[in-house]
Amino acid sequence: MQNQDQLNELKAIVQSLLDEAIRQGASTAEAGLSQENGLSVTARMGDVETIEHHRDQGLGVTVYFGQRKGSASTTHLSPEAIKDTVAAACSIARYTNADDYAGLPERDLLATEFPDLQLNHPWAIDAEAAIAIAIECEDAARGYDPEISNSEGASINTHQGVHVLGNTLGFLHGAMTTRHSLSCSVLAERGGNMQRDYWYSVARNPLDLESAIHVGQKAAQRTLRRLGARSLSPRQCPVLYAAEVASGLLGSFIGAISGSVLYRKSSFLLNSLDTQIFPEFIHIHEQPHLIGALGSAVYDSEGVATRPHDIVSNGIVRSYVLSTYSARKLGMRSTGNAGGVHNLIIDPGALDFQGMLKMLDTGLLVTELMGQGVNMVTGDYSRGAAGFWVENGKIQYPVEEITIAGNLKNMYKHIVAVGNDVDLRGNVRTGSILIERMSIAGE
Repeated sequence: MQNQDQLNELKAIVQSLLDEAIRQGASTAEAGLSQENGLSVTARMGDVETIEHHRDQGLGVTVYFGQRKGSASTTHLSPEAIKDTVAAACSIARYTNADDYAGLPERDLLATEFPDLQLNHPWAIDAEAAIAIAIECEDAARGYDPEISNSEGASINTHQGVHVLGNTLGFLHGAMTTRHSLSCSVLAERGGNMQRDYWYSVARNPLDLESAIHVGQKAAQRTLRRLGARSLSPRQCPVLYAAEVASGLLGSFIGAISGSVLYRKSSFLLNSLDTQIFPEFIHIHEQPHLIGALGSAVYDSEGVATRPHDIVSNGIVRSYVLSTYSARKLGMRSTGNAGGVHNLIIDPGALDFQGMLKMLDTGLLVTELMGQGVNMVTGDYSRGAAGFWVENGKIQYPVEEITIAGNLKNMYKHIVAVGNDVDLRGNVRTGSILIERMSIAGE
């Protein structure tokens, strides 16, 4: 009941801001209000390093005078602050040039149904209990093996936010969400060679987090396996992206079919709609209504209803990723992706991670990527990497200080398989991805 009272109070504030915008002469307006609070605790070397309590709020408004647009924001919610913020937005709008594509979403695209996706699971944990979990996690890592020589600490983060969105088309809705995480990072040393690695768990519901001991031990295992890393001579070979880094390949694809780069003609996938970019077995889709998932949302950041839909099927691009503005620039309709995608999924194949290693046979397993190195105009791809050299389907030794390179269009075309070792810890759900051949540069 307390949550509902808070939501009603914040919705009333947003409605008052929209009413004020109309009073000050705006033809239409939209507004968003957020309040967030959380706790972050870090323990290092068995002792408390940091305890932080977070509490933030913000209110933003965008007004339209016809198709002239102005925006302003404030952290204060008093009637005076609201009036001043609206006045600032209106002042900007009056002096900007009209933009034929500006304006609120089409009314018929706005969300009208609001199913409970179970995204709000507060964690009633105090600093003392959080410290105990963080220390337990780090102790599990530090005590795992004598070669674990130092620690960057273990951290607990718990966060709850409430967000309200409204516009003058009658849309007004708010929801509460939570996000909790546990992470650990340690260092190992052998013969003067030092390596670090980490592990983390994240979930809407704290009951879904991996145990402190598991996170700590996994961090230790990942660190130890990197000891003795070496570089590679230049070569071309198959590359297997581990699930935790494979999401970046899909992120680059989504970036290249996003409306903002398409209407600017700055994407290597211009005019790719209804063309084959991937092998026929590739199916990439958005599932925004998964219960309790990290990327779930009933509507996007403009209030446009989200919906499950195919982005790629049979390897063919079926849909771009569009906000209201970018859709209008392209002569299309919003796909409900203002603010990004929601639970992007690439369908896994039949092989688990060990099966993917066997399919790789001899080549590079990538577990870490460094730098940006992606040219969205040409698709050229070059990233610093670390991982493992694999022969006959078995990991031989760790690898570091190398660069992997290719062109994304060619890489997508030559995806050989997607594993069923799906990483669920983010907005992109993918297993490991095997690419037929890439260039490796090292020593």
